[in-house]
Amino acid sequence: QVQLVESGGGLVQAGGSLRLSCAASRSTLSINAMGWYRQAPGKQRLLVAAITSGGSTNYADSVKGRFTISRDNAKNTVYLQMNDLKPEDTAVYYCAADANLYLIVVRGTPRYWGQGTQVTVSS
Repeated sequence: QVQLVESGGGLVQAGGSLRLSCAASRSTLSINAMGWYRQAPGKQRLLVAAITSGGSTNYADSVKGRFTISRDNAKNTVYLQMNDLKPEDTAVYYCAADANLYLIVVRGTPRYWGQGTQVTVSS
């Protein structure tokens, strides 16, 4: 079992930055793949970024060049640095983890989810 706890959401103006954190209840060294999803009101939950234990990353086209996913295995934490935020980035952001990268990147069905953190970008 893995418990994931997100933090760092909030209200920011367009063009601003936020850093989300996802703390895992056990060593992230033992978790092959972790990712961030987001869900805007009335819309589907979509993958934002993913990272493997080896450091390989994957990003949605809409956030490439603006968002960076990273992991600190010493702190059992995954981060999502979000720069140049836009109103369309407004959503609840969820951390996810699974041993199988395919379930995160392709299927969107990772085994473990966090509770979500709200990000609101004002224009």
